[in-house]
Amino acid sequence: MAVIMDLLCRNMVSRSWLSLAEGSCHRASCCLSTVRSKDRIPWYQTQLEVNEKVTKSRFSPLSKRVSILRDPGVVTVDRLSKEKIFQLLGDNVVYRKDPLLVISKPQGFSVTGNQDEVSLSSLLPELQQHLGIRGDLHIVKAAPKESSGHVLLSTCHVTTKRIEEFYGLCRKKQRPVATYCAVTVGVPSQAEGEIKAALKVEQIEDLRLVVPVTNPSKGSLEKREVKRAETRYKVLDSNQGCALVQLQPMSVYQAQLLVHVTLMFCRILGDHTYSARIGKVLGENVFLPVETALPRTQMLDEGTLHRMHFSQQQMHRMPLHLHLHQLLIPGQSPREQELLTAPPPPYFQRTLQLLGLKMSEQLQSV
Repeated sequence: MAVIMDLLCRNMVSRSWLSLAEGSCHRASCCLSTVRSKDRIPWYQTQLEVNEKVTKSRFSPLSKRVSILRDPGVVTVDRLSKEKIFQLLGDNVVYRKDPLLVISKPQGFSVTGNQDEVSLSSLLPELQQHLGIRGDLHIVKAAPKESSGHVLLSTCHVTTKRIEEFYGLCRKKQRPVATYCAVTVGVPSQAEGEIKAALKVEQIEDLRLVVPVTNPSKGSLEKREVKRAETRYKVLDSNQGCALVQLQPMSVYQAQLLVHVTLMFCRILGDHTYSARIGKVLGENVFLPVETALPRTQMLDEGTLHRMHFSQQQMHRMPLHLHLHQLLIPGQSPREQELLTAPPPPYFQRTLQLLGLKMSEQLQSV
């Protein structure tokens, strides 16, 4: 009897150890399986991570959570020393071939300016020395102060006259010489077309603003109080109520592009002067009277603010997203021409990323 009891106890102990061993193996197997599942990343997740890394390569890891004010930042020329300005302009030389020099200027940098602000014209003598240029530089054609992009400079007045004659001939032939790209809030109803609207400068309270003229009189045109103006446009991409639009002015008038874009019920992002002319009544876009729609900080809808990582309180710091990126210049012979390209500034390209807009590689690089 004692022998039988001894055998039964041994059998029970063996089974207990076997159960413990199987449980340990099972847990080890589970742990191993967990580790392997982390190491073995499905191909589609791997592809997504690769794409994410490529996207992040041009910006810091914080890019997805911060606005353009922090990453990559917006250049404020007034806060830069002369040495920093010269370095910035020297790093953004697009074309250099005597007697011509083309620089891509930052947004907010005045070309002519007044005595109270830093301007390119006031810095030209020192810029010549910084770049080692012989002869006196003068301005031939340039992007407006609030826009970024091309500034065409020359040291030869004969060459300058030839370029001006070339531009005059292009206007007669209705051939664009300057091409801008803009980020707009609102998408034009047609993918491409022309905006033809006469413009004039009007005194409204203590401001001189550009206003469209529906039916200009012959007398106002002859007296040059009003000028016929035309802009060609093409939507390059659009997403969730915003668009990347190509603009080609076929005439030359101050604030022409800003005003013409509003006539399509669109506003250029960062336009704090003419955006207020578009309002909404019962959800529909309407034009507000120019006498009451005075300049103010641009208002954006909550969705666009969220994608831009902006608050409405920060909008006064939103820079104008209008860039002169292509400029046509004549070559040595009448048949030769060169199309110069300046890529948009980093904050502009970052905005495209945040809004889900795509720009062709030709426009992103020289």
